[in-house]
Amino acid sequence: MQISPMSTLPRRLAARAREVAPGVLLCVCIALVATAIGAGVPILGSAIPAVVIGVAIACVRRPTARIAPGLAYAGKFVLQCAVVLLGAQLSLGSIVAVGLESLPVMLSSLIVCLVAAWALGRAMRVERDLRVLIGVGTGICGASAIAAVSPVIRARNSDISYAISTVFLFNIIAIAVFPAIGHALGMTPRAFGLFAGTAVNDTSSVVAAASVFGAAALGFAVVVKLVRTLMIIPVSVGLAVLEARRSGTGERMTPARMFRLVPWFLTGFVLVAAVSSTGLLPATAVDGLTRTSVFLVATALAGIGLSTDLGAIRRAGLRPLALGGLLSLLVMGTTLGAMALTGRLG
Repeated sequence: MQISPMSTLPRRLAARAREVAPGVLLCVCIALVATAIGAGVPILGSAIPAVVIGVAIACVRRPTARIAPGLAYAGKFVLQCAVVLLGAQLSLGSIVAVGLESLPVMLSSLIVCLVAAWALGRAMRVERDLRVLIGVGTGICGASAIAAVSPVIRARNSDISYAISTVFLFNIIAIAVFPAIGHALGMTPRAFGLFAGTAVNDTSSVVAAASVFGAAALGFAVVVKLVRTLMIIPVSVGLAVLEARRSGTGERMTPARMFRLVPWFLTGFVLVAAVSSTGLLPATAVDGLTRTSVFLVATALAGIGLSTDLGAIRRAGLRPLALGGLLSLLVMGTTLGAMALTGRLG
Protein backbone atom coordinates (compact mmCIF):
# COMPACT_ATOMS: atom_id res chain seq x y z
CA MET A 1 0.00 0.00 0.00
CA GLN A 2 1.36 3.39 -1.03
CA ILE A 3 1.92 5.82 1.81
CA SER A 4 0.19 9.17 1.40
CA PRO A 5 2.64 12.10 1.18
CA MET A 6 0.64 13.87 3.92
CA SER A 7 1.32 11.06 6.36
CA THR A 8 5.07 11.54 5.94
CA LEU A 9 4.97 15.33 6.11
CA PRO A 10 5.90 15.66 9.82
CA ARG A 11 8.83 13.30 9.33
CA ARG A 12 10.04 15.18 6.25
CA LEU A 13 9.71 18.54 7.99
CA ALA A 14 11.69 17.26 10.98
CA ALA A 15 14.41 15.93 8.67
CA ARG A 16 14.53 19.24 6.83
CA ALA A 17 14.76 21.14 10.11
CA ARG A 18 17.70 18.99 11.24
CA GLU A 19 19.38 19.54 7.89
CA VAL A 20 19.21 23.34 7.92
CA ALA A 21 19.53 23.94 11.68
CA PRO A 22 23.36 24.19 11.93
CA GLY A 23 23.68 26.75 9.14
CA VAL A 24 20.64 28.78 10.24
CA LEU A 25 21.90 28.85 13.83
CA LEU A 26 25.24 30.22 12.66
CA CYS A 27 23.44 32.90 10.63
CA VAL A 28 21.29 33.85 13.63
CA CYS A 29 24.41 34.23 15.79
CA ILE A 30 25.99 36.51 13.19
CA ALA A 31 22.73 38.47 12.93
CA LEU A 32 22.73 39.02 16.71
CA VAL A 33 26.25 40.45 16.52
CA ALA A 34 25.32 42.57 13.48
CA THR A 35 22.22 43.88 15.29
CA ALA A 36 24.38 44.94 18.24
CA ILE A 37 26.74 46.72 15.85
CA GLY A 38 23.80 48.43 14.15
CA ALA A 39 22.45 49.58 17.51
CA GLY A 40 25.82 51.14 18.33
CA VAL A 41 26.32 52.63 14.85
CA PRO A 42 22.80 53.32 13.47
CA ILE A 43 24.09 54.55 10.10
CA LEU A 44 25.49 51.08 9.41
CA GLY A 45 22.33 49.24 10.35
CA SER A 46 22.51 45.47 10.76
CA ALA A 47 22.43 44.31 7.12
CA ILE A 48 25.89 45.46 6.09
CA PRO A 49 27.68 44.13 9.21
CA ALA A 50 25.94 40.79 8.68
CA VAL A 51 27.24 40.53 5.11
CA VAL A 52 30.72 41.71 6.07
CA ILE A 53 31.01 39.27 8.99
CA GLY A 54 29.79 36.42 6.80
CA VAL A 55 32.26 37.24 4.04
CA ALA A 56 35.10 37.62 6.58
CA ILE A 57 34.39 34.16 8.00
CA ALA A 58 34.19 32.72 4.48
CA CYS A 59 37.63 34.21 3.76
CA VAL A 60 39.09 32.29 6.71
CA ARG A 61 37.19 29.06 6.20
CA ARG A 62 34.77 27.99 3.51
CA PRO A 63 31.40 26.60 4.72
CA THR A 64 31.35 22.85 5.32
CA ALA A 65 28.81 20.49 3.80
CA ARG A 66 27.09 20.30 7.20
CA ILE A 67 26.17 23.99 7.35
CA ALA A 68 25.77 24.70 3.62
CA PRO A 69 22.06 23.70 3.44
CA GLY A 70 21.21 26.11 6.27
CA LEU A 71 23.07 28.94 4.55
CA ALA A 72 21.09 28.38 1.37
CA TYR A 73 17.85 28.23 3.38
CA ALA A 74 18.64 31.50 5.16
CA GLY A 75 19.71 33.21 1.95
CA LYS A 76 16.45 32.38 0.18
CA PHE A 77 13.44 31.48 2.35
CA VAL A 78 14.35 33.60 5.37
CA LEU A 79 15.03 36.51 3.02
CA GLN A 80 11.61 36.11 1.41
CA CYS A 81 9.91 36.09 4.81
CA ALA A 82 11.72 39.32 5.66
CA VAL A 83 10.33 40.96 2.51
CA VAL A 84 6.79 39.94 3.50
CA LEU A 85 7.12 41.59 6.90
CA LEU A 86 8.37 44.84 5.33
CA GLY A 87 4.74 45.48 4.41
CA ALA A 88 3.89 46.16 8.06
CA GLN A 89 5.55 49.57 7.75
CA LEU A 90 3.09 50.76 5.09
CA SER A 91 -0.35 52.34 5.34
CA LEU A 92 -2.55 52.54 2.25
CA GLY A 93 -3.72 56.01 3.34
CA SER A 94 -0.20 57.39 3.51
CA ILE A 95 0.63 55.64 0.25
CA VAL A 96 -2.19 57.48 -1.56
CA ALA A 97 -1.44 60.90 -0.05
CA VAL A 98 2.32 60.84 -0.39
CA GLY A 99 2.22 58.86 -3.62
CA LEU A 100 0.22 61.52 -5.43
CA GLU A 101 2.85 64.11 -4.55
CA SER A 102 5.98 62.04 -5.01
CA LEU A 103 5.03 59.67 -7.85
CA PRO A 104 6.13 61.87 -10.81
CA VAL A 105 9.54 62.45 -9.22
CA MET A 106 9.84 58.85 -8.07
CA LEU A 107 8.92 57.30 -11.42
CA SER A 108 11.24 59.63 -13.33
CA SER A 109 14.27 58.65 -11.27
CA LEU A 110 13.35 54.95 -11.29
CA ILE A 111 12.87 54.77 -15.06
CA VAL A 112 16.12 56.63 -15.73
CA CYS A 113 17.99 54.37 -13.29
CA LEU A 114 16.67 51.08 -14.71
CA VAL A 115 17.21 52.12 -18.35
CA ALA A 116 20.70 53.39 -17.53
CA ALA A 117 21.50 50.19 -15.62
CA TRP A 118 20.62 48.18 -18.72
CA ALA A 119 22.35 50.47 -21.26
CA LEU A 120 25.43 51.48 -19.28
CA GLY A 121 25.79 48.02 -17.77
CA ARG A 122 25.90 46.44 -21.22
CA ALA A 123 28.30 49.09 -22.51
CA MET A 124 30.57 48.52 -19.49
CA ARG A 125 30.29 44.72 -19.91
CA VAL A 126 28.81 44.22 -16.45
CA GLU A 127 27.22 40.77 -16.13
CA ARG A 128 23.40 40.80 -16.54
CA ASP A 129 22.29 39.72 -13.05
CA LEU A 130 24.74 42.07 -11.36
CA ARG A 131 23.61 45.11 -13.34
CA VAL A 132 19.96 44.24 -12.57
CA LEU A 133 20.67 44.00 -8.83
CA ILE A 134 22.67 47.23 -8.75
CA GLY A 135 19.98 48.93 -10.83
CA VAL A 136 17.05 47.96 -8.60
CA GLY A 137 19.10 48.52 -5.45
CA THR A 138 19.98 52.06 -6.54
CA GLY A 139 16.61 52.88 -8.08
CA ILE A 140 14.28 51.47 -5.42
CA CYS A 141 15.38 50.70 -1.89
CA GLY A 142 18.82 49.20 -1.52
CA ALA A 143 19.16 45.83 0.20
CA SER A 144 15.38 45.30 0.42
CA ALA A 145 14.95 45.57 -3.36
CA ILE A 146 17.97 43.37 -3.95
CA ALA A 147 16.47 40.86 -1.50
CA ALA A 148 13.16 40.86 -3.37
CA VAL A 149 14.59 40.63 -6.87
CA SER A 150 17.44 38.16 -6.32
CA PRO A 151 15.23 35.03 -6.09
CA VAL A 152 13.19 36.20 -9.10
CA ILE A 153 16.27 36.28 -11.36
CA ARG A 154 18.02 33.44 -9.48
CA ALA A 155 21.03 35.63 -8.73
CA ARG A 156 24.26 34.15 -7.37
CA ASN A 157 25.28 34.94 -3.80
CA SER A 158 28.46 36.64 -5.02
CA ASP A 159 26.39 39.03 -7.16
CA ILE A 160 24.03 39.77 -4.24
CA SER A 161 26.93 40.59 -1.90
CA TYR A 162 28.66 42.78 -4.48
CA ALA A 163 25.44 44.67 -5.26
CA ILE A 164 24.63 45.29 -1.58
CA SER A 165 28.15 46.50 -0.85
CA THR A 166 28.12 48.81 -3.89
CA VAL A 167 24.78 50.37 -3.00
CA PHE A 168 25.85 50.82 0.64
CA LEU A 169 29.04 52.67 -0.34
CA PHE A 170 27.10 55.34 -2.21
CA ASN A 171 24.52 55.52 0.59
CA ILE A 172 27.29 56.55 2.98
CA ILE A 173 28.48 59.21 0.53
CA ALA A 174 24.88 60.47 0.19
CA ILE A 175 24.58 61.02 3.95
CA ALA A 176 27.38 63.59 3.75
CA VAL A 177 26.53 65.11 0.36
CA PHE A 178 22.72 65.36 0.29
CA PRO A 179 22.21 67.73 3.27
CA ALA A 180 24.83 70.08 1.81
CA ILE A 181 23.01 70.05 -1.54
CA GLY A 182 19.67 70.66 0.17
CA HIS A 183 20.96 73.67 2.08
CA ALA A 184 22.77 75.04 -0.97
CA LEU A 185 19.53 74.92 -2.98
CA GLY A 186 17.48 76.41 -0.14
CA MET A 187 15.15 73.42 0.15
CA THR A 188 12.33 73.38 2.66
CA PRO A 189 12.19 70.37 5.01
CA ARG A 190 9.36 68.89 2.91
CA ALA A 191 11.33 69.36 -0.32
CA PHE A 192 14.41 67.76 1.20
CA GLY A 193 12.28 64.89 2.48
CA LEU A 194 11.12 64.25 -1.09
CA PHE A 195 14.70 64.56 -2.37
CA ALA A 196 16.24 62.21 0.18
CA GLY A 197 13.33 59.75 0.20
CA THR A 198 13.54 59.42 -3.59
CA ALA A 199 17.27 59.55 -4.29
CA VAL A 200 18.78 57.79 -1.23
CA ASN A 201 17.87 54.13 -1.41
CA ASP A 202 18.45 52.56 2.03
CA THR A 203 16.04 53.43 4.85
CA SER A 204 18.73 53.93 7.48
CA SER A 205 20.63 56.26 5.15
CA VAL A 206 17.44 58.21 4.36
CA VAL A 207 16.87 58.65 8.10
CA ALA A 208 20.48 59.71 8.62
CA ALA A 209 20.51 62.22 5.75
CA ALA A 210 17.17 63.74 6.76
CA SER A 211 18.27 63.97 10.40
CA VAL A 212 21.45 65.82 9.38
CA PHE A 213 19.39 68.27 7.30
CA GLY A 214 16.85 68.87 10.05
CA ALA A 215 14.35 66.96 12.19
CA ALA A 216 11.40 68.51 10.32
CA ALA A 217 12.42 66.70 7.12
CA LEU A 218 12.57 63.26 8.71
CA GLY A 219 8.92 62.19 8.80
CA PHE A 220 8.14 63.05 5.18
CA ALA A 221 11.41 61.51 3.94
CA VAL A 222 10.62 58.19 5.61
CA VAL A 223 7.08 58.04 4.21
CA VAL A 224 8.36 58.81 0.69
CA LYS A 225 10.95 56.08 1.13
CA LEU A 226 8.35 53.52 2.22
CA VAL A 227 6.07 54.40 -0.71
CA ARG A 228 9.08 53.97 -2.97
CA THR A 229 9.45 50.46 -1.55
CA LEU A 230 6.22 49.51 -3.35
CA MET A 231 8.05 49.84 -6.66
CA ILE A 232 9.53 46.45 -5.76
CA ILE A 233 6.27 44.84 -6.89
CA PRO A 234 5.91 46.03 -10.53
CA VAL A 235 9.66 45.74 -11.11
CA SER A 236 9.75 42.19 -9.74
CA VAL A 237 6.71 41.18 -11.79
CA GLY A 238 8.30 42.64 -14.92
CA LEU A 239 11.55 40.80 -14.24
CA ALA A 240 9.62 37.57 -13.62
CA VAL A 241 7.94 37.93 -17.02
CA LEU A 242 11.30 38.61 -18.71
CA GLU A 243 12.85 35.65 -16.91
CA ALA A 244 10.06 33.38 -18.12
CA ARG A 245 10.56 34.52 -21.71
CA ARG A 246 14.31 34.17 -21.36
CA SER A 247 13.92 30.57 -20.23
CA GLY A 248 12.59 29.76 -23.71
CA THR A 249 9.20 28.30 -22.86
CA GLY A 250 7.66 30.16 -25.79
CA GLU A 251 4.22 30.27 -24.13
CA ARG A 252 1.91 33.21 -24.58
CA MET A 253 1.98 35.55 -21.58
CA THR A 254 -1.67 35.61 -20.48
CA PRO A 255 -2.92 37.54 -17.42
CA ALA A 256 -3.36 34.23 -15.56
CA ARG A 257 0.22 33.19 -16.28
CA MET A 258 1.46 36.63 -15.32
CA PHE A 259 -0.35 36.35 -11.98
CA ARG A 260 1.27 32.97 -11.33
CA LEU A 261 4.67 34.53 -11.94
CA VAL A 262 4.21 36.89 -9.00
CA PRO A 263 6.48 35.52 -6.24
CA TRP A 264 4.59 34.41 -3.14
CA PHE A 265 6.55 36.74 -0.90
CA LEU A 266 5.50 39.82 -2.88
CA THR A 267 1.85 38.76 -2.55
CA GLY A 268 2.47 38.40 1.17
CA PHE A 269 4.09 41.85 1.22
CA VAL A 270 0.92 43.44 -0.20
CA LEU A 271 -1.37 41.49 2.15
CA VAL A 272 0.61 42.53 5.22
CA ALA A 273 0.54 46.16 4.05
CA ALA A 274 -3.23 45.93 3.54
CA VAL A 275 -3.75 44.53 7.05
CA SER A 276 -1.48 47.19 8.51
CA SER A 277 -3.45 49.93 6.78
CA THR A 278 -6.71 48.85 8.49
CA GLY A 279 -5.36 49.99 11.84
CA LEU A 280 -6.13 46.64 13.44
CA LEU A 281 -2.47 46.13 14.24
CA PRO A 282 -1.38 48.02 17.35
CA ALA A 283 1.75 50.12 17.14
CA THR A 284 3.63 47.60 19.25
CA ALA A 285 2.79 44.83 16.76
CA VAL A 286 3.91 46.94 13.78
CA ASP A 287 7.13 47.80 15.58
CA GLY A 288 7.67 44.14 16.42
CA LEU A 289 7.08 43.02 12.82
CA THR A 290 9.42 45.72 11.54
CA ARG A 291 12.16 44.70 13.97
CA THR A 292 11.64 41.05 13.07
CA SER A 293 11.94 41.89 9.38
CA VAL A 294 15.20 43.76 9.97
CA PHE A 295 16.59 40.84 11.97
CA LEU A 296 15.54 38.31 9.31
CA VAL A 297 17.27 40.41 6.66
CA ALA A 298 20.44 40.35 8.75
CA THR A 299 20.10 36.57 9.23
CA ALA A 300 19.63 36.01 5.50
CA LEU A 301 22.48 38.30 4.51
CA ALA A 302 24.76 36.49 6.96
CA GLY A 303 24.01 33.30 5.03
CA ILE A 304 24.65 35.04 1.74
CA GLY A 305 27.94 36.43 3.02
CA LEU A 306 29.06 33.03 4.31
CA SER A 307 28.37 31.36 0.98
CA THR A 308 29.80 34.14 -1.19
CA ASP A 309 32.13 33.10 -3.96
CA LEU A 310 34.97 35.59 -3.47
CA GLY A 311 36.69 34.43 -6.62
CA ALA A 312 33.65 35.47 -8.65
CA ILE A 313 33.72 38.93 -7.06
CA ARG A 314 37.39 39.35 -7.95
CA ARG A 315 36.64 38.28 -11.50
CA ALA A 316 33.83 40.89 -11.71
CA GLY A 317 36.37 43.67 -11.14
CA LEU A 318 35.66 47.36 -10.57
CA ARG A 319 33.21 47.90 -13.43
CA PRO A 320 30.10 47.10 -11.34
CA LEU A 321 31.28 49.56 -8.69
CA ALA A 322 31.67 52.24 -11.35
CA LEU A 323 28.19 51.41 -12.64
CA GLY A 324 26.77 51.91 -9.14
CA GLY A 325 28.43 55.32 -8.91
CA LEU A 326 27.08 56.46 -12.26
CA LEU A 327 23.57 55.27 -11.43
CA SER A 328 23.64 57.08 -8.07
CA LEU A 329 24.59 60.33 -9.82
CA LEU A 330 21.85 59.85 -12.42
CA VAL A 331 19.20 59.19 -9.77
CA MET A 332 20.25 62.30 -7.85
CA GLY A 333 20.29 64.48 -10.97
CA THR A 334 16.99 63.14 -12.29
CA THR A 335 15.31 63.64 -8.91
CA LEU A 336 16.46 67.26 -8.71
CA GLY A 337 15.40 67.88 -12.31
CA ALA A 338 11.95 66.36 -11.81
CA MET A 339 11.47 68.33 -8.60
CA ALA A 340 12.37 71.54 -10.43
CA LEU A 341 9.98 70.79 -13.30
CA THR A 342 7.09 69.99 -10.94
CA GLY A 343 7.69 72.99 -8.70
CA ARG A 344 8.72 70.95 -5.64
CA LEU A 345 12.35 72.01 -5.39
CA GLY A 346 11.79 74.96 -3.04
